[in-house]
Amino acid sequence: MGGSNTRFSHESLQDAKTIKSLISALGKGFAKGSLTLGDGGDELVLHPDGLMTVRIKAERENGQCQVNLRVSWADGDAPSPRRDSPRIDS
Repeated sequence: MGGSNTRFSHESLQDAKTIKSLISALGKGFAKGSLTLGDGGDELVLHPDGLMTVRIKAERENGQCQVNLRVSWADGDAPSPRRDSPRIDS
């Protein structure tokens, strides 16, 4: 499918060693400026660049633990939405 998709999502049960490998691959992708995420037929290619926002959250509640890592940045390849000039009437 190439890099034309705009979304990628995957959920599965994995052991700690596999998750470590996935996180390591993410780190290498950030370092080289290209992340290719895929499973089976779905694939999404992202190009992280410049300053990025990172959010890390962790919680333990009712015997369930969760860690979330979110990284976001502006896509320099995407066209900026065109806006009309502002108008002020007085």
